[in-house]
Amino acid sequence: MSGAAWRRIAARSSGALRSAVNRSYSTSSQNATSTGSSWTNVPTAIAALVSASLAGYVASEVSERTRSRTLYAETADEGLHPPHYPWSHSGPLSSFDHASIRRGYKVYTEVCSACHSLNLVHYRHLVGVAHTNDEMKEIAAEVDVEDGPNDQGEMFTRPGKLTDPHPAPYPNEEAARFGNNGAYPPDLSLIVKARHGREDYIFSLLTGYCDPPPGVEVREGLHYNPYFPGGAIGMARNLYDGVVEYEDGTPATTAQMAKDVTTFLTWASEPELDDRKRIGLKVTSLLVVFGLLSVWLKKHKWSYLKTRKLAYSPPASMRRNT
Repeated sequence: MSGAAWRRIAARSSGALRSAVNRSYSTSSQNATSTGSSWTNVPTAIAALVSASLAGYVASEVSERTRSRTLYAETADEGLHPPHYPWSHSGPLSSFDHASIRRGYKVYTEVCSACHSLNLVHYRHLVGVAHTNDEMKEIAAEVDVEDGPNDQGEMFTRPGKLTDPHPAPYPNEEAARFGNNGAYPPDLSLIVKARHGREDYIFSLLTGYCDPPPGVEVREGLHYNPYFPGGAIGMARNLYDGVVEYEDGTPATTAQMAKDVTTFLTWASEPELDDRKRIGLKVTSLLVVFGLLSVWLKKHKWSYLKTRKLAYSPPASMRRNT
């Protein structure tokens, strides 16, 4: 039965009960006039009031469930459209917040790297962006990397180097699905460019976990998030206040961590963004200068052609004949 039908039934029930209450009061008034006592039909009036209140509650509950189901149906296929946020790197002349990139890398290594890989980002890529060369060498050396074969044809383990990519948390896709109830955590190297809404979607997804609306059921193992297509996502909420400790003293709130890791993932997807904007500014400046020079040169070269006067002088023989 549709929501509109339920609303009509609830409205009819509420109207019928209101009529019963009015009849009960009128009957009570008549009895009070005839017998001189108004207490004979009080239980009937109280029962009618309780019934009317229950009917109103049922009607409002049905309306709320119908509205929630309608909203869920509208956003279930593609997910709720994320709002636009004023990112520091979104302007044509703005650049990345490198302090935020550094903090976002810490959030990734301590929270996100447990399930998500970062295959296309090597340790050396972060040198000069978020860390110094020595800092990245120390971070890479903390990871054991399988290398080889050696002279005996055997694989061996060595400390990580700047040229190594970030290690994947799972050896293959099957192991990743087995450890996440069948869901496959995607690689985050290009996740911002691969999602509609880009960084706005990532930030909204990380901060958008909430209880499902009335009438919407999420099966076991999934979590409700209106920004995810379908509304049910296999990734649980992982960002809570204070889950990481920033070395610069920035308060590690949920929104701050989501903003920082989103900035880091945006840089991972487009590490050349700052250079591209810098080159574009230089090229645009040169085009403006050369454009003005071209206009001036055109006017200078063509000025004698546009200002000259053409006069016809006939031959002397023709002048004598006339």
